[in-house]
Amino acid sequence: MKHCVITLTCIGTLFGCAAYAQPAGNGSVRAACRDDFQKLCPGVRPGGGRIQACMAQHKDELSQQCRDAVQKAQAARTGKPSPNS
Repeated sequence: MKHCVITLTCIGTLFGCAAYAQPAGNGSVRAACRDDFQKLCPGVRPGGGRIQACMAQHKDELSQQCRDAVQKAQAARTGKPSPNS
């Protein structure tokens, strides 16, 4: 459960409007998850937590590529090695 919450928090942060304005680091997650977002959440507009909510609803449908990128970003943020490293 804790892993799920951390992953969803990371996804929400990385897909939020502010994430698009941040420098390098989030680009790999955006690139890895872009197709998932477009497929699973078409028409969802940024803001108000809408993207985070949509991605959370579809967390079991995310591609392995997206999941891996999110885990790496979370590990980099917390300073802990990712399980896939």
